[in-house]
Amino acid sequence: MVSPDAGGTERARAYAKNIGASLAMIDKRRSGPNVAEVMNVIGDVKNKVAVICDDMVDTAGTLTQAAKAIKDNGAKAVYACCTHAVLSGPAVKRIEESPLQEIVVSNTIPLAEPAAACGKIKVVSLAPLIGDSIRRIQNNDSLSDLFV
Repeated sequence: MVSPDAGGTERARAYAKNIGASLAMIDKRRSGPNVAEVMNVIGDVKNKVAVICDDMVDTAGTLTQAAKAIKDNGAKAVYACCTHAVLSGPAVKRIEESPLQEIVVSNTIPLAEPAAACGKIKVVSLAPLIGDSIRRIQNNDSLSDLFV
């Protein structure tokens, strides 16, 4: 499991713990808005399948640079999962040209063309999670059980 930046490390660590995976992180710097430069991969990704976990993907600059850095550090394959797929500007082209095998996103933001036609982008529905949350609230059951 790979965090694309220092801010997402706790999220990636929680996922890694839940699935018994190791953790890596991308050390990056921003030289301006929506401009990221990947500096280092911290952690061992050699001969592993890496999954980058992020909350949002906008222009996909960080995501695709992270994928390239991970692949350059010997990963067998690189996947990504992101909650919110804004996918503005050059995002889809960057994803298509990147070493990412697939990026899984939720349907919190409807995909427009060309993102909807991109073979590397898979959308999953949050409807079952939201429905289960509503049912749990109605029945006074625990919501936290859904996320731990």
